[in-house]
Amino acid sequence: MAIIKVEVDKHSGFCFGVVKAVEAAESLLKQGQKVWCVGDIVHNEAEANRLRQLGMSTIQKSYFEQIKSGTVLFRAHGEPPASYHSAEQFGLTLKDATCPVVLKLQQRVKQAYQLQKTQNGQIIIYGKKGHAEVVGLIGQTNNEAIVVETELDLDQIDYSRPMEVFSQTTKSPEGLQQIVALMKGRAHNGIEIISHDTVCRQVSGRVPRIKRFAQLYDAVVFVGGTKSSNARMLFQACREVNASSYFISEPDELQLDWFTDRIGSVGVCGATSTPEWLMEQVAEKIRRVVS
Repeated sequence: MAIIKVEVDKHSGFCFGVVKAVEAAESLLKQGQKVWCVGDIVHNEAEANRLRQLGMSTIQKSYFEQIKSGTVLFRAHGEPPASYHSAEQFGLTLKDATCPVVLKLQQRVKQAYQLQKTQNGQIIIYGKKGHAEVVGLIGQTNNEAIVVETELDLDQIDYSRPMEVFSQTTKSPEGLQQIVALMKGRAHNGIEIISHDTVCRQVSGRVPRIKRFAQLYDAVVFVGGTKSSNARMLFQACREVNASSYFISEPDELQLDWFTDRIGSVGVCGATSTPEWLMEQVAEKIRRVVS
């Protein structure tokens, strides 16, 4: 059995927001500081374990009062205002690694909320309920924003009042368009719906790129965290164009029967939360097991 080539997708791996957060954690750890990250720094178990081995701990905000030293890290997803107030209340040293794209969106949502309050309007967030970024966004509205993820959630909205819609940065532009179209179909005559496409193009742009990548190979190995919604979305994009696409979280999950004699090339790719070093490890193991 011989593989002609095994290549790693150069467009896969951390987005710049995740790079910023991981580099912030590494910098603090190299200084010998104890780092307390609020929630998973990235939805990738291997990368989270690597940082834990370097001394970083993952905590929830309820743990703030027990911290006596070190630095609290806010990850790329962002936090609601209450988290900043709590950190200040307990006198904690804070490193804010919120993604700049998310931070700008938080500011826009807050400004829109203040304006809509004067017009009896509503803020709608198209996003995943309970997701860290969404929690941070609704926090800008005194937790009054309505989160819609599917058509079933649209009944929460009052269609006799103005609406302003924002999207979680990692949702799809097509999904946002569909939700807004459904809202417009329900809105009372004369009621204004303002919608903002706040999807991060660095994330959404990966779908067409990863499809092009997956089409180039006989088989595709996608490396992603089990808790990453971005990984699930991108893996599905691979499957749509290449039926011989396989999802793993670590090299030990590779199966030899994926690489039959008909396989002449394998592409390795991953999510915005997948570290490059992990994809390289997977590629190297594929080269070893098929040689």
